[in-house]
Amino acid sequence: MSLRNIAIIAHVDHGKTTLVDQLLKQSGTFRENQHVAERAMDSNDLEKERGITILAKATSVDWKGNRINIVDTPGHADFGGEVERILSMVDGALLLVDAAEGVLPQTKFVLGKALARGLKPIVVVNKIDRSDAEPDVVHNQIFDLFAALDATEEQLDFPTLFASGRNGWASLSLDGPRENMEPLFELVMSHVPEPVGDVEAPFSMLATILEPNPFLGRLLTGRIQTGKVKANMIAKSMSRDGKLIENSRISKILAFRGLERISLEEASAGDIVAIAGFEKTTVADTICDPAVSEAIPAQPIDPPTIAMTFQVNDSPLAGREGDKVTSRMIRDRLFREVEGNVALGVTESSGKDSFEVAGRGELQLGVLIEQMRREGFELSIGRPRVLFREDEAGNRLEPIEEVQVDVDEAYSGVVVQKLSERKADLIEMKPSGGGKQRLTFHAPSRGLIGYYGEFLTDTRGTGIMNRLFHEYGAYKGPIPARRNGVLISNGDGESVAYAMWNLEERGPMMIEPGIKVYQGMIIGEHTRENDLEVNVLKGKQLTNIRAAGKDEAVKLTPPIRMTLEKAIAYIGDDELVEVTPQNIRLRKKFLDPNERKRAERSSAA
Repeated sequence: MSLRNIAIIAHVDHGKTTLVDQLLKQSGTFRENQHVAERAMDSNDLEKERGITILAKATSVDWKGNRINIVDTPGHADFGGEVERILSMVDGALLLVDAAEGVLPQTKFVLGKALARGLKPIVVVNKIDRSDAEPDVVHNQIFDLFAALDATEEQLDFPTLFASGRNGWASLSLDGPRENMEPLFELVMSHVPEPVGDVEAPFSMLATILEPNPFLGRLLTGRIQTGKVKANMIAKSMSRDGKLIENSRISKILAFRGLERISLEEASAGDIVAIAGFEKTTVADTICDPAVSEAIPAQPIDPPTIAMTFQVNDSPLAGREGDKVTSRMIRDRLFREVEGNVALGVTESSGKDSFEVAGRGELQLGVLIEQMRREGFELSIGRPRVLFREDEAGNRLEPIEEVQVDVDEAYSGVVVQKLSERKADLIEMKPSGGGKQRLTFHAPSRGLIGYYGEFLTDTRGTGIMNRLFHEYGAYKGPIPARRNGVLISNGDGESVAYAMWNLEERGPMMIEPGIKVYQGMIIGEHTRENDLEVNVLKGKQLTNIRAAGKDEAVKLTPPIRMTLEKAIAYIGDDELVEVTPQNIRLRKKFLDPNERKRAERSSAA
C-alpha cells in the first residue's frame, strides 16, 4: 500500500474543512446512507458555531489501494502555532484559494511557512461556481505570491486544479469535466512524494499535536521519522535541546482511518500515529528508542504579541453562576491549556490570584475565555495589551500587523482616516472590482485593539478586515484611547425601567430592566468623555394624583449588546470584564468610588 501525507492550508473560510468532507465521502470512507454532519472535521462546539477551524486534526482516506493521511489546519494567524507544527508532519500541501476573494493575508502566512519547509504545494482554486469568481485573475495572484515569497524554480512550477468543494468536483482546467474529486486524488498521488524514513533505524518521532484523552491520558500525535514503533515497547522522550524528559512504555498506538481511530500493534516510518503512555512529554519533543541520542529539530514557535490578565472574580455577584471560581482551579486549567497550545504563555502573579496569559491575538485569547466560561469558570479579564521588546540600542519595539481591508469605495475614506488616527501607514490602495477597494496598511497591534466593532459600524457591516503579524517595528507613540466615558451604578440591587428611562439622555445603556447590578458595575456609555455615577435602582414615587401623561408605559431604547470580544475590546485600563457561564458584565477595577479616586491620583502622579 502506497502512503502520502498532506496538509490542507488556506486563509480562514476558503473551504478547507468542506473539501475534506468531500474527500472522505468520495473515497468511500462513509457509507452511501450514512448521516455525517457538515464540516465533520470541526468537532469542537466553538468551531461549529463560528465556522472556523481552531485545532488541527488528522484523518485518512483509502483510495484505490493507497492511503492518504490528511491534516486539516486552522486558517487564522492566531492559531498559526498549529499550522507551523503540522507542516513538519507532511510531504505535500494543498493550498486552497477562494476564486472570488483571491489571495488574502493568511494565504500568504500559511504558504510562506510551507515554502520555507521545502514543500511543493498543489494549488486548488476553490469556489469557482461563485457568481463573482475570477479564477484567471486569482491564478495570476497566486503565481505572484509564490514569486514574492522567494519560491524555488521547482515550487513555482505548481500544478493547479479548479474546484467546487461544496459540489464535490475538481478539474485540471476551467472548461474541463466537472464530475468528481478523482483529478485531485490522482494529482496527490503523482505530485506528492512518498514519505522517506529508514525503517531499519531505531524508532524516532516528533510530537506535533497533544490532546488529553479521558481513558488513555495524554495522546501525542506525530509522524514516525525512522524505525518502527510497537505497542508496549520501552521508549524515552527528549526536549528540543536533547535533554531527557522521561522514560516510559508505549501503552497504545492509534492510527487514523477515516474519522475513527483504530488501535495498531505496530507502525513504521512515514505513518502518522497517536501514541499514549507519556506523562510529561509535550509538543515539539522527540519520542524515540532509548538508543537514540539526538532530538529531531523542531520549528521554533512565533512569539506571543498580546497579553491579558486573568484573575479571580471578586465582584459582589461572584460564585452565583459558576462552579469553578478559585485561583487554584483557574491556574490548573490555564497550565493544562499551555501543555497542548504552544502559542500560549502563562505567568503567575506574586499574589497568586491573577495570571498573565500571552498569545498571538485577541481571537485566540477570546476562544480560550469562551471555552473556560462554558466549562463553568468565573473570571475577571483585564484589557488586552501588546508585548513590547527592545532592540540592541535600547529602542522600544512593538508588534506591527499587516491589515488588508476590502470595502465599498464610499467607505474607504473613513477607514483610512480612522486607521491613520491609530498610527497605521497606508501601503497600497487598489480597486478590487464591483465598486470595492482593497486597502493594505501596516498598523501597530495597539491601535487595532477595539477597532473591529468601529470598523463594522463605519462600513455598515459590509467591510472585510484581515490581519497578520508583520514584524516588530519602531514604537509609534501614543494612540488616542476610547473617547466616551461610562455610566457606573452607584448601588447594589436590580435595575428599574423608570430610572433607566430618566437616564437615557445621559447615554445608551448596556443592560435591561430587572438585571442585578452592583456598585462600580458599568451599565452604559456616557455621551461625554468623563465617567458618571448614576442610580438605576430608583423606582417611581407613587402618589394619589393622576396627572395627564404621568402613567404612560415607559419605552426604552434597546441596550448595546456586549459580546465577549466586544467587551474585551471596549474596556479601558481601569476596567475589567466579568465573565461567568451565564453573563458578561463590565465593571471598574476598583468598585468603591473613593478607591477609584485614589488610584487615579496615584497614576496621575
